[in-house]
Amino acid sequence: MDDVRHVLVLPDRDAAEEAAAELGERFGVAEEPQLVRDALAGEDDAEDAQWLVVVEDPTGRLPAAELDEFAARWDGWREES
Repeated sequence: MDDVRHVLVLPDRDAAEEAAAELGERFGVAEEPQLVRDALAGEDDAEDAQWLVVVEDPTGRLPAAELDEFAARWDGWREES
């Protein structure tokens, strides 16, 4: 399973920034994860936004189950694209 992109969906910017900073330490992610604000459909209020941490995994080496647990620390979850 090569060339995977993991997307950690987190509840707010602080959680996303903290998770992105810890990814390198915990998983040895060399490339800086991308942070993306994802407004919920139909919502204009900034309070109703999720934050995405996009992690490129070109070799498919990052363990999905561990990333699931990692995202859950911030009340988030992982999606794969």
